[in-house]
Amino acid sequence: MRGIAKGADPGLHGGTEDAMTDLRGTLAGMFEVGQHPLTFQGSVPRGGGIHDLSFTTAAGAPVRGILCRPDAPSPLPVVLNLHAHGNRYEIGANELTDGRAALQAPLGPVLMAMGIASVCLDMPCFGARSGAGESAAAKAALWEGRSLAGQMIGESVSALDWIAAQDWVDPSRIGVFGMSMGATLGYWLAAVDGRVRALVQVCCLADFRGLIAAGGHDLHGIYLTVPGLLRVAGNGEIAGLVAPRAQLICIGDLDPLTPEAAVEVALRAVRAGYARGGRLVVHREALSGHVETAAMRAAALAFLRDELIRSG
Repeated sequence: MRGIAKGADPGLHGGTEDAMTDLRGTLAGMFEVGQHPLTFQGSVPRGGGIHDLSFTTAAGAPVRGILCRPDAPSPLPVVLNLHAHGNRYEIGANELTDGRAALQAPLGPVLMAMGIASVCLDMPCFGARSGAGESAAAKAALWEGRSLAGQMIGESVSALDWIAAQDWVDPSRIGVFGMSMGATLGYWLAAVDGRVRALVQVCCLADFRGLIAAGGHDLHGIYLTVPGLLRVAGNGEIAGLVAPRAQLICIGDLDPLTPEAAVEVALRAVRAGYARGGRLVVHREALSGHVETAAMRAAALAFLRDELIRSG
């Protein structure tokens, strides 16, 4: 493939269990796992199974979340919805109940009808936290040797901590769904947190060096810049660490964030990760771009039903 450097090679870390464990540990540090604890403050029901959640960061800053919980016997399967970016800073966690233009429909009510609970938190700089500008927050983190994406992953691990601790949750049936920004954060999160049983990532898998070669890397916001990441692993290799847990990858071939050369390298590395077992499903559409299509949504719901309900 043109423009692909050695760092994207799926064999970079040798594929042994010890090497994979070491890589997960390195990535956990880069993704700031354990560095962004959230403290639960309370839940206020809206009705219809929807609840407003509140948390605080270690610094005492408020973090808003939304829970959609079906009226069904517990323990329940739960999906952590990592919301998209789309330059819509005001949306944040509301994606779960209100949706967004790039999605077929809000995910929360659909999952509730299936008997699956779901949770979504405002990422830093989004939703009720949108007063903090992304560029300023990202630069401040980078100057400290951290990243805004690392804060997002660290807080998402804390969200999983809270989910897994609830007495109405089956901690063995936790899934993650994300589109665009949420997709990348989703496979980064699942790579370093083994509690994720099933991952659905929509419209964002691409090898970063391939994306740079294709001139598409600046379509991503500065939030995604994790210093030194490409010296450690490519995105396909990271997504391959999810194996043998189930993973669905949805890609639109006309998506400028997933050019063909960058996708092919990433997929080769993911498949190498699954060579020793696990369920990997790749759904590609030749005529779609950076949107969730009806076929992608159908594939995602069937996948989550299989992994979190039928096999539960």
